[in-house]
Amino acid sequence: MDLKLLRTFVVAARLSNFHQTADRLFLAQPTVTQHIHSLEEQLGVSLFERVKKRVRLTKEGERFLPHALSIIEAYDAGLQDLTSWRQGYQKQLRVDASPIVARTLLPRVLSRFTSTYRDIAVGVEIQSSADIADLVASGTTQVGLGRIPANSADVLTYLLYEDPVLFVAPHDGGDIETAPPDWVELLQTHLLLTHSHPGYWDDLLLALEHLKVSIRTMKVTQNDIARRFVEEGFGVSFLPQTSVNRELLEGRILSVPTPELELPMTATYLLLPPKSDWTEAIESFVATLKIQFPDLQPMQV
Repeated sequence: MDLKLLRTFVVAARLSNFHQTADRLFLAQPTVTQHIHSLEEQLGVSLFERVKKRVRLTKEGERFLPHALSIIEAYDAGLQDLTSWRQGYQKQLRVDASPIVARTLLPRVLSRFTSTYRDIAVGVEIQSSADIADLVASGTTQVGLGRIPANSADVLTYLLYEDPVLFVAPHDGGDIETAPPDWVELLQTHLLLTHSHPGYWDDLLLALEHLKVSIRTMKVTQNDIARRFVEEGFGVSFLPQTSVNRELLEGRILSVPTPELELPMTATYLLLPPKSDWTEAIESFVATLKIQFPDLQPMQV
């Protein structure tokens, strides 16, 4: 079976639109239609039905979709394995990390790991912290690095480090050492960019409500985007220190004291499968982390 036909089918199933599928795959729309018809002829069923200007999967299409995905994933995994082997790699390791961990901790760890274990091919996937534990539990990834601990005995959780949350604001050109800005006034005159990090926002907003601080909020779910908005003067936010260290050092944003408000701590976690499922690549990665975090021990669920 031609993989081009399967890839076209999977994208069309996701987008429910042949024109958008053509744009996504850099094909002419008649080519997309031809691919779908050819696959339908091979299978002897109709995979899509038209609904106004869109298409949707038939029952047969819904039933075949997971098989198409499985075939493509198996081929891609085999190709990646062969390519890695030809490049001299003997083992593979997939690491799934949240955006903030990928930007801060991961480069230093991977630099040490890849220079020590040159026969292990590493792949990195960026994921939401909320999804990483499930990806480890399902065996989709071997190592998870995120900001939310697992709540299942099927996934081992290790605390790597804790991270204070700071109230950050645009730099106004003043001297914060001699005349720090008033944090309440900043909240009343700027948008508060919220939900940029899992875990602490609900409690923090409740604490602000108890203090009767008048705020206007905007939900910005990506930490890096919230930080950039603050830097551009668009708003203020409460962000983990590690995510703003560079901007603070370069004077592009300010960390403003909040004496009336106790700020939370966040943490970064290593998520792993049970030790019975560890591969040599996982053991090597843990050994690399222990150089920086020598007291690494699994937490109790």
